[in-house]
Amino acid sequence: MDLTIHETFLPHDDPADSLAFYRDILGFGVRKDVEHNGLHWITIGPVNQPGTSIVLHPPAARPDLTDDERHTIAEMMSKGTYAVLNLGTTDRDEPFDRVQAPGAEVVQEPIAHPYGRRDCAFRDPAGNLIRINELH
Repeated sequence: MDLTIHETFLPHDDPADSLAFYRDILGFGVRKDVEHNGLHWITIGPVNQPGTSIVLHPPAARPDLTDDERHTIAEMMSKGTYAVLNLGTTDRDEPFDRVQAPGAEVVQEPIAHPYGRRDCAFRDPAGNLIRINELH
């Protein structure tokens, strides 16, 4: 079986802030930018991986959600407990420095764990936890 990751979804609550973060700070390319009925979806991805995308989506766009579920999602996003994205790089410090410079919320400074992984973590503008792992 030959499976690849095509798209994954992360919620956003401000398309301009999310676009500035992922495009301007992390350097992802914009694949699609779609607005419909006052809602905004932005598909982004690593420039050197055209087959892999992240869709930044309005979490309330799903018609099957109840008001209570929308409230719970908003609460979880504000706490940073709703979504996580793990990224990999050969130089963990350079992207961390780029993210930290404009004032992103740092969750974990770059460290080496006793089990061999070196990583750091921060939150994107919507509160999603972004972890950068150093690849060997």
